[in-house]
Amino acid sequence: MKNYTAIIIDDERNVREALEHLLKQFCPSISLSGSAASAREGRELLQEHHVDFIFLDISMPVEDGFSFLRSIDKEKYGVIFTTAFEEYALRALKANAIDYLLKPINHLELCEAVNKAIHYHELRQSKSEARAVYIESLNNLPDKLHPEQRAPEKITVAEQFGFRMVKVADIMYLQADSNYTIIHLSGLNKIVATRTMSDFEKILDTPAFFRIHKSTIINMNYLHGYSSYEGNFAELNDGTLLSISRRKVNEFRDAVKHFSKSLD
Repeated sequence: MKNYTAIIIDDERNVREALEHLLKQFCPSISLSGSAASAREGRELLQEHHVDFIFLDISMPVEDGFSFLRSIDKEKYGVIFTTAFEEYALRALKANAIDYLLKPINHLELCEAVNKAIHYHELRQSKSEARAVYIESLNNLPDKLHPEQRAPEKITVAEQFGFRMVKVADIMYLQADSNYTIIHLSGLNKIVATRTMSDFEKILDTPAFFRIHKSTIINMNYLHGYSSYEGNFAELNDGTLLSISRRKVNEFRDAVKHFSKSLD
């Protein structure tokens, strides 16, 4: 088993100690090189040690996590954010495929985040495209954490062997496929994403996207019409017919009215 080194940067002592304890107990592949109570102390640790991963608190006094990242060569490290942010901020993190842990930290979520971070860390070492997408995600994230910018223009979609940057406006509809999601884009392209439909429903929580069925979310911008002939169907601009579950029909009609008004 390959070993990796990490540091913790968080102004809360109890969080640092709890995370250190959880890493030692549940993540044997991670060797902790030190912990810091501020961005300044974090930079000192980076100068003293070889570091693969940084567990970084977003909200810290004097200098926050994003200011810290701007001050270092961040493409060298895998960053796992620790945060107590509200739902809109979590959606921004998910939309950018950035690893994060929600405080208080759960050991199962920690193990999942570490395993995922290691996988993509190795991927970035071998693929320049994966590195470029990761850096773009880190650079774009601060602007997307403000509540007035809740609707992302782009999302980072994790595939089996890498990432893809996708414009939200290009997504026609999404279909669930077990623990994967098939994203159908305009131009007849599609992506198989290694995330569940529920993840995308949270990320794309805007009037433009509506879940018409347990396995289907559509972009209302591509909706051409509705038919109740021999079932309930949403017709998209390219002629695709998608089934609307019976319990969603009335809600779908209301969503169409609301979305149409929003275009006035």
